[in-house]
Order: sequence, then structure tokens, then C-alpha cells
Amino acid sequence: MMRTSMCIYHFLILNWYIFLNYYISQLKGDKLKSIIFQNGGQWKYLTFLNLFLQAIFYGVACLDDVLKRIKEKKDIKFITAFRDLLFTTLAFPISTFVFLSFWILFLYDRDLVYPKALDGIFPVWMNHAMHTFIFPFLLVEVILRPHCYPLKKKGLTLLAVASLGYISSVLWIYYKTGTWVYPVFAKLSAVGLAAFFSVSYIFSASIYLFGEKLNYWKWGDMGQPRKK
Repeated sequence: MMRTSMCIYHFLILNWYIFLNYYISQLKGDKLKSIIFQNGGQWKYLTFLNLFLQAIFYGVACLDDVLKRIKEKKDIKFITAFRDLLFTTLAFPISTFVFLSFWILFLYDRDLVYPKALDGIFPVWMNHAMHTFIFPFLLVEVILRPHCYPLKKKGLTLLAVASLGYISSVLWIYYKTGTWVYPVFAKLSAVGLAAFFSVSYIFSASIYLFGEKLNYWKWGDMGQPRKK
């Protein structure tokens, strides 16, 4: 019964993220493009990258669920290992980072991250779909089953590579266009930017460690066979 419920949950959330990605891809109009999609398109935003990442994760989770029912846990260790690696090193820390950083900046000064003009483009429900609901979905995933975390060095290194890749794309877009992806960057000096990016990674790494603790508090040593 639990396995069936988990399979249904993953299927529903997968379709939710597919819908969100499709909805965003269908947004058209000069006003939209001039405000948010110029100079890099939608993929310059971490929010949209995260929605795509979540769709990939829940797709892998669904595949893992189906194969376990068909093959009865035989010959799917690679899929299960990839599912856990994807969740622990990217899906959980990046989505939680988006949730926390967005609402912290939004509540401090929304113009730093989500100018009021965007309210005319994205309805309220869409804003919460992109920046709020992503977190409780992750918590349900933590509760549903244990995830095997890699060695801390490996996990934090993979997260660092992903972070460095995104920061590089942000700097490259600024170099080529002279515009920043997020308004908050325009208010910072070179030193301020370096400090912001450094603190952001430390924050993300802390979220990674927090996720590992959550997994342990809920499941103990289950799903944690690797030495730290």
C-alpha cells in the first residue's frame, strides 16, 4: 500500500512540474520577453532551472517506482542510486535555496528579485507554484522514504560544481549584455558580488547538510550504508 501511494504521489508531482514547465514555455508576447526573457531567455533564472530539475527528479523517481514493481527490485540499483544522488545533491538543496532566498529577498525588498511588474505576467498561484510549493513537496519526499547520501566530500563537490556553473552563466550574461539576471546584483560592487556568491554557496551547503540530518532523523541508518 505504501509503495502504491508513493508511486501515485511521484506520478502526480511529475505531472505538476511538467504542467508548470509547459505553462511557462507557452507564455508569449513582447511585454513578457522585454521584461524577463531577453538576454538569456528563461533558463537564465534559477527558478525555471529548478522547475526543470524537479521534473527530471520526479521522472526518475517514477521510473524507479515502476521498475521496482515490474522487476521486483532486480537490476535497478543504478536507477535507485541516480535517484538518490539527484535528490540529495541537487533537487533538495537547490529547491530549498530557491524557496528561502526568494522569500527572504521578496519580504525585504521585492524589487531586488521579483519586481511588481511581474504580477501582471505571472498570476499569484504561479508565483507560489515556483517559489513556495516546491519546499513542502520536498519535505513529503523526505518523509516518504529514505535517501542514500553520498560521501560529504562528493555531495558538496557536486553541489559546488552546479553552483559554479550557474554563477558562471550569470557572469557571462552580464559580460555579453551588460545586464544582470536579478536586480539585486546591480546594487552590489565587485567585492559585494563575490561575497554574495560565496555566502550563497555556504547557504546551499548548509541546506545540503540539513537535508542529510533530516533524512537521518526520520530514517536513522536506513538508506545510509556509506561511511561519512
